[in-house]
Amino acid sequence: MSESLSPPERSSGRTTPSFKDIVRDAMKHYRNEKDSEAHQIFRKAAGHTAQGVVPQTVNPDEETVPGIQHPGSTGVIYCSDRAMANGFSYTSSHEWANLGQGAPEVGPLPNAPPRPDVIKMPLDTLEYAPTTGVKELREAVANLYNHTYRQGKASQYTYENVCIVPGGRSGLSRLASVIGDVYTSYQIPDYTAYDQVLSAFRRLVPVPTALDQKKKYGYDIEQAKKDIQNQGISVILASNPRNPTGQVIKGKQLKELVQLGREGTTIILDEFYSWYIYPENDHDYGKSVSSAEYIDDVNEDSVVIVDGLTKNWRLPGWRVCWVIGPKNLVTALSQSGSFLDGGANHPMQLAAVPLLDPQHVKQEKLALQKHFKAKRDHVLKRLKDLHLEVEIPPTSTFYIWLNLEKLPAPLNNGLTFFEELLKEKTIVIPGIFFDINPSHRRNLFHSPCHHFVRLSFGPPIEDLDKGLDAIDRMLKKARKSGMEVFGVGYKTEVLQETKDDQASPVRDVQVVG
Repeated sequence: MSESLSPPERSSGRTTPSFKDIVRDAMKHYRNEKDSEAHQIFRKAAGHTAQGVVPQTVNPDEETVPGIQHPGSTGVIYCSDRAMANGFSYTSSHEWANLGQGAPEVGPLPNAPPRPDVIKMPLDTLEYAPTTGVKELREAVANLYNHTYRQGKASQYTYENVCIVPGGRSGLSRLASVIGDVYTSYQIPDYTAYDQVLSAFRRLVPVPTALDQKKKYGYDIEQAKKDIQNQGISVILASNPRNPTGQVIKGKQLKELVQLGREGTTIILDEFYSWYIYPENDHDYGKSVSSAEYIDDVNEDSVVIVDGLTKNWRLPGWRVCWVIGPKNLVTALSQSGSFLDGGANHPMQLAAVPLLDPQHVKQEKLALQKHFKAKRDHVLKRLKDLHLEVEIPPTSTFYIWLNLEKLPAPLNNGLTFFEELLKEKTIVIPGIFFDINPSHRRNLFHSPCHHFVRLSFGPPIEDLDKGLDAIDRMLKKARKSGMEVFGVGYKTEVLQETKDDQASPVRDVQVVG
């Protein structure tokens, strides 16, 4: 990475500082949070104050109503607010490159089925749907999983193993609400919403395990077994394929993880990126990954799958997802849904049924994999040309986990890198949002995710190039001007006209998925 800042250049008769000079200059700054403007802005946001630090201070933005404890911003809210402070608005969104986007592009793809554009609404769909979901859709989900992953197996899913939920986060919340007072294991880094779920449902006792970068963020089954034995872990929560690292647990490793679900530990796997698998050989296109393939008995194995239309079908706005597991779990989820969310949209559930036909799915999956693999390869090549070569390229999802450590400070940490790109009308996601830290006690400079950003290649390729051009401009600026120009001068107030214009900030700066 650092090579991109080292070649001597001349511009307008001025000699560019050498890399040694840049590093020496940067050493004067950014040794901890209090030295960094970007970090101070983050800490001042409601819910982001480090806990367990004496003396405690009062943030007036957090003291809203007596008895209320602020949960802290998710990545989507914080990055939306910061983008708005830099001029982002609904009407100007076309001027921005959103490489933080946690959703795939939703338009037509080559050789994919046509995009749905009509939703029928029979009179009875104006009524509430059952909290477990419409039976026809539950049957379609069960049939798809049996066809894709369980052919020839004695134990088959039925509609009673499926609960339809209004979004993946709703599914996770329903699950968290029915988990008892147990130790719940999770990995770092992982999906940002786990932080809020583990914080909000206080009966859960979160127990973290940091994934090893040297082992390409692979899941350590032996460590999981030790944690179960030594710490009494009752629940394991993980995304697979993994957001944000772009890696996947599959084959023998996934089979061993599922095996733990037959030995007294519940395995909850968020499988929203199960189609985003990028094969090296043409004959492997069309394959996907799911723990459903390795389950022996669908009603006895304690393995829970969360998935939906959001990512694979590229329909995030439909808010139609599902949880699959033993029958008695689905019964519990029905009850929790009655007080948490009330159930998924009735007409959209019926509209989803034909989209789960196996032949339709096969066509969608092939088109998606070929298109997104081409985008992945394009982004990786451009990053390499910028001397930002990705150490662990993604084999799944549509995310790139980019390590900034070799850049000079302050660009070598995710928060500052993020803030500087906002000046270029480009959004990325600081890695610290994937450091699941429910107590918020960790010094950000000590986070294993501090030197990372997550780049999304979910948007159309034109937007990707716009964002990569912005990164290129920023690195050229570093070569020409040195590092003194970075790390300062960040806007903190959202202009009133931006507020008035911003019809739906989350819609347009959706950053976590």
